[in-house]
Amino acid sequence: MKIETLSIDFTDEQKRYLEGFTTGLQISRVGRGLGGAAGKAAAEPTGPDAAHIKAQDKVIASGKKLADPEKFKREEHPFDAYPRLKQQALDNAPPSPADNFRWRYYGLFYVAPAQDSYMCRLRIPNGILKHWQFSGLADLSERLCGPFCHVTTRANLQVREIPPKHAVALIEGIQDLGLCSRGTGADNIRNVTGTPTAGIDPQELLDTREYAREWHYHILNDRSLYGLPRKFNVAFDGAGKIAALEDTNDIAFTAVEVKDGFGAEGGIWFRLGLGGITGHKDFAKYTDIIVRPADATKVADAIVRIFIDLGDRTNRNKARLKYVLDGMGHEKFLALVEERLGKPFTRVPAEALCLRPASDRMAHIGVHKQKQDRLNWIGVSLPLGKVTAEQMRGLAKIAQDLGDGDIRLTVWQNLLISGVRDENVELAIAAIQKIGLAVEASHIRAGLIACTGNAGCRFAASNTKRHAAEIGDWCEPRVAIDTPINIHVTGCHHSCAQHYISDIGLIAARVPVGEDDDTVEGYHLFAGGGFGPDADVGQEVFHDLKAEDAPKAVEKLLKAYLTHRASSDETFLTFARRHDGAGLRKLAEAEVSA
Repeated sequence: MKIETLSIDFTDEQKRYLEGFTTGLQISRVGRGLGGAAGKAAAEPTGPDAAHIKAQDKVIASGKKLADPEKFKREEHPFDAYPRLKQQALDNAPPSPADNFRWRYYGLFYVAPAQDSYMCRLRIPNGILKHWQFSGLADLSERLCGPFCHVTTRANLQVREIPPKHAVALIEGIQDLGLCSRGTGADNIRNVTGTPTAGIDPQELLDTREYAREWHYHILNDRSLYGLPRKFNVAFDGAGKIAALEDTNDIAFTAVEVKDGFGAEGGIWFRLGLGGITGHKDFAKYTDIIVRPADATKVADAIVRIFIDLGDRTNRNKARLKYVLDGMGHEKFLALVEERLGKPFTRVPAEALCLRPASDRMAHIGVHKQKQDRLNWIGVSLPLGKVTAEQMRGLAKIAQDLGDGDIRLTVWQNLLISGVRDENVELAIAAIQKIGLAVEASHIRAGLIACTGNAGCRFAASNTKRHAAEIGDWCEPRVAIDTPINIHVTGCHHSCAQHYISDIGLIAARVPVGEDDDTVEGYHLFAGGGFGPDADVGQEVFHDLKAEDAPKAVEKLLKAYLTHRASSDETFLTFARRHDGAGLRKLAEAEVSA
């Protein structure tokens, strides 16, 4: 629906209110079948959005109410509203609530009240981009928004502090670089993650780049795969040294080697996992299904289309694939997938699978040998995922001159420069250090991860990046940790920093203080989470911990581990799982802070 230009001299705020009010009336009429788009609803929906409209129609026919985002999509598809986005840029005007949702289809998130600006998230399949793209993005960010980027926990990049007037110039500039931001927000299939060392890792079973790329372009070029009941994540893990956290995704394709003699051709397959969403305390569940890598896109497509039909469009908190699987059971769901594919899945018993090579929790930092003779990848440590425009250009130059030209992002909020010859390693390290970055990090720094926090996200309850930095600054000189440790700090229930799967995870909370219902920034602290072979959700150790007390609490918990571990070989995870939350808290409180 187009809102005509008002001849009366209303303020921008009044205009946005009227637009939202009128849109609400139209949506109400649609829901009751009183004309507009619903006046044609009696006809069978056609076109790329038909499956979504039919799913919405079922909800309305059952007497239930669509969630607001479903109404926004039904009233006007975001890809049909680009002219209005351009006009808002010309007017330097913020979006209405409905448009704030719609513009996420273009990768734009208006983050008020945290900031009066947009954030833009990119789409980088398998997390790999070229040096000139990285450098070009630095130039764009310096000219149009905050002069920095954040590496995300989906091996992706996001830029921030984008004024409305620059929103269109930014997303079009991103496309000029051969990158895109399409579908990276809202109810769409998000960035496709894969093993960051794909194609160069000496222990990998499979190079995931081809399969991530195929799925990436399959999504981009099919409008019917936009507007799902909720966001959707797919990941490919090739069994390289750096974990891709594929089991935290809605669909996990995990490379495995299948032995001969079990009813399937021996060789490398993907094991299929479904329903991962660790913010809701669940990992992808694996059955006995294996998938030929060449069929991964077909299988993922069939799964997504059944999710389109069956996903909850009334309750956003229950709209992920996990809840469809919980409601009907995995086997019934998989039977529908087989029906859609037109053939049964290949299934093998657990004993048909060879043991996968183990990941290395420090392989994303420092110098590591590639499978190619005399070549190395160098893992660059970024402070909580942040890299400035100047540093980006410096890293791009190093990758171009001393590496193979690739920049490889990881889910651990850092990046790799690959293809560095043996004789150039020291020169590359010196160049990285010269731009203010490092290729070495303590165990505490290497595993310290934080989401954006309330400095740039309206959902977050605390300033996670600042508090994570304070935890690192406090603990690093006081605790001599001699084993990999992951400390994840997340700002809200969306769990972008995946606090439940880390050795120590903190989720932001408003902590009550005094007698007048006052609150301060704080956290609930969990311990004993893990991923991959150690997948499990952490248990709560401290509740309502003030942010200012978090560094000392982490320090004491780490000291309790060093004091009470069974041996020097016992990991923090094993130690934490030998105790319940109350026991861990008691051990920590007995320690003395330095």
